[in-house]
Amino acid sequence: MRLSFNQKYQINLNAILNAQEKLQTASAKLEKQTKILSPSDDPAGSARVVALDQQISQVGQYQNNSVMLKNSLGIEETVLSSLRTSSDQARSLVVSLGNGAYSQQDRSAIAKQLDNIKTQMYDLVNQKDAAGGYLFSGFQQETQPYSFNQSTGMYEFNGDEGQKALQVSPTVTIPSNDSGKVLFEDVNARFKTTTAIVGGGLTTGSINVQNQSVFDDFYRQNYDGQTPANNNYRLIVDAANNYEIRRNGASLSPPVTGAYTSGQAVSFQGLSLQTQGAGPGQLDFTLQAPEKKNVLNTLQELVNAIEKDQAIGRPLSEAIADALVQIDNAALKIDAGVSGVGGRQNVLDSVFEGNEDLQITNKAFRAQIYEVDYAEALTELTKQETALQAVQNTFQRVTNTSLFDYIR
Repeated sequence: MRLSFNQKYQINLNAILNAQEKLQTASAKLEKQTKILSPSDDPAGSARVVALDQQISQVGQYQNNSVMLKNSLGIEETVLSSLRTSSDQARSLVVSLGNGAYSQQDRSAIAKQLDNIKTQMYDLVNQKDAAGGYLFSGFQQETQPYSFNQSTGMYEFNGDEGQKALQVSPTVTIPSNDSGKVLFEDVNARFKTTTAIVGGGLTTGSINVQNQSVFDDFYRQNYDGQTPANNNYRLIVDAANNYEIRRNGASLSPPVTGAYTSGQAVSFQGLSLQTQGAGPGQLDFTLQAPEKKNVLNTLQELVNAIEKDQAIGRPLSEAIADALVQIDNAALKIDAGVSGVGGRQNVLDSVFEGNEDLQITNKAFRAQIYEVDYAEALTELTKQETALQAVQNTFQRVTNTSLFDYIR
């Protein structure tokens, strides 16, 4: 086949351009560190890379959430542990108030220490998380959870029962805080009865809680929030000085009866019923409605009883008993909060490690599809440079060849 001058040049030019294009492609892959310069290079691989990028980005956001959540939970755990320590300190001081040898001055000194502990706890319950929101205000993170009401002299909760949460995996969402309503407000005050009321031949009467745990069990099982009359109890003493305790006018099952002696206490479900006089007569009392009280108000009331009222004797004993029970109940709530935070931290650590493993796997798979192998890319670049040089040399030799070379 005879080639014209133009054809010869065009064939060689096409060969050079093709070699240059291959060299540029190899150079671009090495420069951009990718095997796929455009989706047309590998449509299936490009689609997988897009899906992997989305998953890597999503898991990365989950990991960022996990870090934020870990910080918040760490702060909450620290705050709750500090509150528990303060609670223990307050309890020791309250117990010491029962020392009968203490003077009013001694009790006043303890009250000042209790007031300082209360101030510390007030600061702790108003702590903020890593993002600057209040830890214990529920959803209202910009609202200070606790404030002191000057008119009532009590501490009030201003937040709500909400619990914020962060998603740390496609299927796992973990709460990032606890509401002060649950941790500090929903704390039972000491279960008590009303003051004793006597009638008939009984002249005086009083009720003391002899065993708080026994009475608490009885209270939980028998307090009736639906029918208030069922909370009314009566110690009846007949003319023969025999007694029976009835509930809402009806005998208990089994009946609670015995011989009555004036001035001798009658024990009943952790209570000590003390009366004077002779039968027939009766002593009436009622189970008081349950009450919720935060530990700040518990300490405030005790401080007031010592400093303002200068309580002694029975009123002081009652104030101490109230404070001890309420501090213990508050401590149990704090312990439950710490336990809950610890459980969430364990779940978070497990999910975080799983996400890290998933990220490593996804990135490795993406690298296999998309990222360039330097050794392979350098070899290809060298190969294409050699090919281009060969084409150029061939073009030069062919263009310099003519019929006169053969005649010579």
